[in-house]
Amino acid sequence: MLFHHRKLTPLEDRGPLRVMFVITCMPVGGAETLLVELARRLDRERFIPEICCLKYRGPLGDAIADTVPTWTGLLAHKYDFAVLGRLRRLLRRRRIDAVITVGTGGDKMFWGRLAAWLEGVPVICSWLHSTGLPDHVEWPNRLLAPLTDAFVGVAEPHGRYLIEHEGCRASKVRVIPNGVDTQRFSPRWPNKALRAELAIEQGAPVVGIVAALRPEKRHDQFLHCAAHILGQIPAARFLIVGEGPERKRLEMLSRFLGLTQSVRFLGNRDDVPDILSLFDVMLLTSEMEANPVSILETMAAEKPVVAPRVGSVPETVLDGTTGRLVPPGDIEAASEAVVELLNDPTRATALGRAGREHVLAHWSINQMVTGFEDMLSGIYQEKWAGRRRPVEPAPHESPKKVSSRR
Repeated sequence: MLFHHRKLTPLEDRGPLRVMFVITCMPVGGAETLLVELARRLDRERFIPEICCLKYRGPLGDAIADTVPTWTGLLAHKYDFAVLGRLRRLLRRRRIDAVITVGTGGDKMFWGRLAAWLEGVPVICSWLHSTGLPDHVEWPNRLLAPLTDAFVGVAEPHGRYLIEHEGCRASKVRVIPNGVDTQRFSPRWPNKALRAELAIEQGAPVVGIVAALRPEKRHDQFLHCAAHILGQIPAARFLIVGEGPERKRLEMLSRFLGLTQSVRFLGNRDDVPDILSLFDVMLLTSEMEANPVSILETMAAEKPVVAPRVGSVPETVLDGTTGRLVPPGDIEAASEAVVELLNDPTRATALGRAGREHVLAHWSINQMVTGFEDMLSGIYQEKWAGRRRPVEPAPHESPKKVSSRR
């Protein structure tokens, strides 16, 4: 199999680095939302982003295709080995300098990195978003670890998880925290027209969740919490924003629990900031998370969050400061935490304000973009200079956090 060698030019003597993001498709989800923001915001004097959706674009792919070149239809099915040749030709034709696979494991991570290596692409990275099942780095993808310049984690605990559980070498793990657009997601008065549209009575407290309807998000627990909360606050209403394979099952469960009048399934929405303006409390019930974007968006909107102590959630939801942490799967504890905040609006407001301050200090989208820009240019320049990689840290050492400018 022919391997293409690439002659490198120092950054100061060449044009922008051409960056290809490789992903399966782009439904509405946290990782895909971050990809859209990153591709839109990369400094065009230094980087030219493109996106390759191996199967089809999806809603967010359609949304960005007008501003960022987006390629699709390269993978027909799971065992379509011809995808390798198609990817190689695309990378060669577009003169790509850096490939970043988006998502944990799967076809995009395998074929994207292999094609990049065979084409002599100087910078090869994997941006991983999940912690634990259902997504993980399978053994075929682990075999390609030597070809990879960086595995990108989305929070410090996530970076450590990649080292300890996903077989990523510590010397290659970089941490670039997720970020949120703190101007788009900001405090605003509740949208009265939207409240009327959703048939939410004036004065009724609102509890919401923004998450794809997938099994690991455990919306079933959210619905059981809703039943508990209604036992103490009958006027409460519950908004579920997101779409996914669990929808029919969850709608059946909602009817079984007698929640039809209290729960609204809103599907995917492009007015999430307005939806968040209606929330009094956000309740997340996931059994696993890395660094969920929906929490950052909610906190940026100055809304308190109740969430399980899983993954990197404690990095953002500081118990008693920006929200409340509860044991995963503990429906009673989660319900009581929500009830306490609904009954104490002053406390809820204080947690929301502290949450926005925390996001502004640590989780802005600009910090995330700068982290990727520094990583990409740094790895490229390192390759050009031919410098050796640093000695791999001992297993107990923490992953390297990419420096970022505010």
